[in-house]
Amino acid sequence: MKYLFVLLFAGISAGAQVQKEQLNLMPWPQNVVINDGNFNLNKNFKVNITGNPNPRIFGGVTRFLRRLDGRTGIFFEQGFIEKLNEVPNAELQINCTKSGKIGLYEDESYHLDIASNKITLNASSDLGALHGLETLLQMLQNNSKSFYFPVSKISDFPRFTWRGLMMDVSRHFQPIDVVKRNIDALAAMKMNVFHWHLVDDQGWRIEMKKHPKFTQLASDGMYYTQEEIKNIVKYADERGILIVPEIDVPGHGSAILTAYPEIGSKVITLTGGTSEKNIQGTAIATYGIERNAGIFSPTLDPSNPKTYQLLSEVFDEVCPLFSGAYFHIGGDENEGKDWDANPKIQEFKKKHNLKTNHELQTYFTMQLAPMLKKHGKQLMGWEEILTKDLSKEAIVHSWRGPNEGMPAGQSLVDAVKKGYKTVLSNGYYIDLMYPIASHYLNDPMPKGANLTNDEKARILGGEATMWTELATPTTIDSRIWPRTAAIAERLWSAEDVVDVENMRKRLENISFRLEELGITHIRNKDVILRNIANNQDIKSLEEFSNVSEPLKGYTRNKGGTEYQMYSPFTLFADACGPDAKDALAFDAAVSQYLANKSADNKAKVVAFFTKWIAVHKGLTELSNNAPLVQPILPLSKKLNDASQELLLVLDNKSTLAPADLKKLIEQCNTKDHADVELSVYESLKKLI
Repeated sequence: MKYLFVLLFAGISAGAQVQKEQLNLMPWPQNVVINDGNFNLNKNFKVNITGNPNPRIFGGVTRFLRRLDGRTGIFFEQGFIEKLNEVPNAELQINCTKSGKIGLYEDESYHLDIASNKITLNASSDLGALHGLETLLQMLQNNSKSFYFPVSKISDFPRFTWRGLMMDVSRHFQPIDVVKRNIDALAAMKMNVFHWHLVDDQGWRIEMKKHPKFTQLASDGMYYTQEEIKNIVKYADERGILIVPEIDVPGHGSAILTAYPEIGSKVITLTGGTSEKNIQGTAIATYGIERNAGIFSPTLDPSNPKTYQLLSEVFDEVCPLFSGAYFHIGGDENEGKDWDANPKIQEFKKKHNLKTNHELQTYFTMQLAPMLKKHGKQLMGWEEILTKDLSKEAIVHSWRGPNEGMPAGQSLVDAVKKGYKTVLSNGYYIDLMYPIASHYLNDPMPKGANLTNDEKARILGGEATMWTELATPTTIDSRIWPRTAAIAERLWSAEDVVDVENMRKRLENISFRLEELGITHIRNKDVILRNIANNQDIKSLEEFSNVSEPLKGYTRNKGGTEYQMYSPFTLFADACGPDAKDALAFDAAVSQYLANKSADNKAKVVAFFTKWIAVHKGLTELSNNAPLVQPILPLSKKLNDASQELLLVLDNKSTLAPADLKKLIEQCNTKDHADVELSVYESLKKLI
């Protein structure tokens, strides 16, 4: 990306007031040119709108002004924007030629021209204008006394049309305020899809007027009313966000079957009795809401007409709540155990010439397509729905990768080559706590796949996936942000914008700016640490969290049973996140020292060891009146012991044999304490 910046800023004159290093734009626009001069902000700054936009632009501009006065402290004279051409001589002129429609393939481009006395924002639709306003906010600069926008020209448009976040609200229910603040953050990052995973084994989250048993028996009382859902859909629409609801079937069926066990696939065979009365036959199984994480056998019965009758009635009630054109039916992780054990289902397969459970699931899926089409909805499902008989209208959501025994991106390539539109989530599973670079460098357009232009066009984009087995309303923002901002850049910006170091620099500013939208990823860390510290000084905990990361992948929740849906998520691992801050800084210090063992470079490494020794001492003292600190003491002691010995190594005073020193460092590679791991282990190894 470094050469890209050179091209973008080649026209900057020596007298420019803003240099490229000061711009914290994300996603990085397609074209940026900075010129001399500034547009200085004062209380007379006003906005005018012309053209034929959707009325959502009025709320969007009003929110832009409130965020701008919140950042600058300027008491702007303009309050609420309510109509077109209100202030013809305003400093910021916004022109939209048409009303934007929420959906795919809309023109989201914009052109931003900042002169020293006027700002012009031109966009085909209000959707592009909203994106342009986000860029303008990111362009804001300041000196010691004032705020200004650098004179510049920006032309921008997205690379992919589907730029989404999936939020699971079944495992841990997420209240309305959590959903809304994340929709605001999506809009700030120019994302345009909110995939709402509403039903799974752990709960049904939609009020049903005609089938109240769903919420009475399968929600624990935690669900959205239909009015609340309509309100959130309207809220998203006003911010340019498409909502795609998901009801996962036929697997992941525990909650559905808790309410309606009669459409389940499991059979209970009745045998026994007395010589006078012999009992034979089958009975309906009973089901319960699942409290653990994992894959479970409860599955809907595809041979039972009542299954389709109930789902048709569900779609008749749920589809009208959502204005978008897409409905996700899940379709993932159905192992078919109950199908295999059910004689009636096996007979049904033979009758319909369905040789495998995969073919049976396709039969099931294709019964749902017309139910959704009746309401103008296009069917979407996880990649398991893909078979030779699947309708070409369906969208295939690619999620499996090497961890699930699939080559990365293989299902996406298979789908587009067979004529299906696809969305990529493999590589964007943000709940698994992988480092930001792994997501940032994961491109929906697979390398070396030899796709035609038509096949490439079927790759709609990508979606960050936030499963909530281990995330509560207190912690979910810290699992989504700021990494999803990097994913947003991958889905919006040019393919060659891949400089990870530059991205990290910009993200530091973007991350804290998300707080103005209510995102709690920074502030709630201290909430958790204060709880762990028993309201004592949290400095030592904070410092130790800067070198600790939650266990990655599925290793934190061993077998899906260590944590139930009602377990405490107020522990040290919940306060930590990927990309531990000091780990990156320490690795850079170690690399500098190994390249040049100067006194200054040595001092930088020594400072870390000295700090970690003090941290262990502080944690030990803290634990005297804070039981929740105890689980991390063995890990902090291992870092303390390694730090003390490595200080001696740096001074050539260590008396340990090389094998013993290696063993000491190796102790820092443990995953046995407090569900976290030390993120500095690899850097420590470099020193020996």
